[in-house]
Amino acid sequence: MDSSLTEELYSESLQLSNLHLGHSSTANGFNEADIQDEDGSLWGGSDEELHKASELDREWHTRHDEFHTIGYRDGLIAGKEASAQQGFNIGFKQSVFSGCNWGLVRGITSALACLPDELRERLIETQENREKFRELYESVNLISTTDALKLFHDDIMTKKDLEQSETAEIGVTVVGGSQEQSSSTLGNLTAELQSLLLESPQI
Repeated sequence: MDSSLTEELYSESLQLSNLHLGHSSTANGFNEADIQDEDGSLWGGSDEELHKASELDREWHTRHDEFHTIGYRDGLIAGKEASAQQGFNIGFKQSVFSGCNWGLVRGITSALACLPDELRERLIETQENREKFRELYESVNLISTTDALKLFHDDIMTKKDLEQSETAEIGVTVVGGSQEQSSSTLGNLTAELQSLLLESPQI
């Protein structure tokens, strides 16, 4: 008897609460049918659709950041390559003639030093010139490749200083250029070889 009484009371309270909920939702101007989507889900979308949308948004942000990083890195590399190429071009123009002349001085003096005495006497007529070639060979061999690069660097820095002073003082350009030629160690060795070769036409 007690169980049937509790069931009756429970069912009546359930019916009253359903009536009360239905009345309050229609009284506020909307009912459950208004907020349900066509597929029966509430709030206009299912959990799967919301999950897919947030996943696409995350994917877009990831791709955006990734391509932004790649673009920045590519631009940085391209800028470094462009500036390195420009520096290489300037350095090549400055060094190609000096390097070629220095190689000729080393090569010719080394080749003459390796010749047998009889052949060297035929090519270089006077003993004085043979001695000058020998001294030039020894002085060239004392200068290592690293030392030659340092000398070349010093020559470039001297040239820059002279150019700056020439722009400050108008009319010194010709005189400054001749002083620069005479002060260059590598240039002196090249000039000495050229004068010796002129005195030895057999070579």
